Parts: sequence; structure tokens; C-alpha cells
Amino acid sequence: MTIQYKNQGFNLNTTDTVNVLTANTTSVVLIKQIQASNGAVGALAVITQVNDFSASTVYRIGNQSIAGASTTDIITKTLVLESSDSLRLTCGTKDEIQGIVSYALINRENQNG
Repeated sequence: MTIQYKNQGFNLNTTDTVNVLTANTTSVVLIKQIQASNGAVGALAVITQVNDFSASTVYRIGNQSIAGASTTDIITKTLVLESSDSLRLTCGTKDEIQGIVSYALINRENQNG
């Protein structure tokens, strides 16, 4: 088992839901921070979801209003993505929300048992 500390940037360049980060089939992802910046003048709403692959269900875990020209943390506690789960974000205005996800990738590929 190995642990790698990583980050993944995102740009919500569409009004469709965007898969920001997906755990591969041999890993668990511990998301420590999702930082999002609003480049627009006015406030924008961002919806955060987790696609739980094993349950074939999408869960809404957050609705944040991000003030214009500001940055906010989307989560305040560690979020776990199990094998094949994904983090998804949606904003009704494109090209204004950008950010970064900081996480630990735990690779279980060579794990016994």
C-alpha cells in the first residue's frame, strides 16, 4: 500500500455536471480540501455531489453560494471516495468557478487480502 499526496485543478467551463476527480479501481481517495474561486462579480451557487459507484447512487453533499470575486472551502472535513467513486461539481454559470482539490491517494493494488 502506498500513499501519494496530490492535487487536481478544475474549471467549471460548462453548466453541465463535471466529474472533477474519480478514484480508480485499486485506490481510495481521502479529500482534505476543495477550494473554489468565483471570478464573477456576483455570487454563484455550486452544487457538490458524490457518485457512489457501489450503490449506483449520486448524493448531493453541498450547496454553496460563493460571493463574487472570492474563494471558499467547499468541505470542512475529510471526504472519502472509495473504488470508482467520483466527486462532481455543478454551476449554472460557466467559466467563472475554478479551484483545486487536495487529496491523499491510497493505492491498494499490491495489498494482501
